[in-house]
Amino acid sequence: MSDLYFDESVIHLNLEGDTKEDVLTEMGRHLVSKGLVKESFINAIIAREGEFPTGLPTAGIAVAIPHTDVEHVNRKTISVGVLKNAVDFGVMGDDSKTTPVRLVFMLAMDEAHAQLSLLQSLSNIFQDEDTLKSLVEAKDKTNIKQLLEEKLSLITL
Repeated sequence: MSDLYFDESVIHLNLEGDTKEDVLTEMGRHLVSKGLVKESFINAIIAREGEFPTGLPTAGIAVAIPHTDVEHVNRKTISVGVLKNAVDFGVMGDDSKTTPVRLVFMLAMDEAHAQLSLLQSLSNIFQDEDTLKSLVEAKDKTNIKQLLEEKLSLITL
């Protein structure tokens, strides 16, 4: 994933939102403003999250991994949102349930196979309660970036 764009500018600390749509819109707008995704990305990611929820009630800290189709992406990136307050997301595989999410990993992949590869790497983080806790408690974007680069073996430009 050598062409993955990931730096402090796509990490959000204390992100506020009352609903998952608020959170997705805010994170999506930021990616649009950086030219990483197309305008269509925001509506597409909200629609996909409504149809195929991505909330994961992990050990300790729930996460969500919203993503959408490659045609809405200009450049492969992952945006991280550390939410100030938990926001309910539908549970992946069971849209009748919700989970209070504190960490959002918004994926913008320009190739379907890259998305699958990144999801597999992220699943290791989701199983590590200490890493999730470190991410939620981080006060500095650089610490989050370094931790994720180490855990995901990211190579960024």
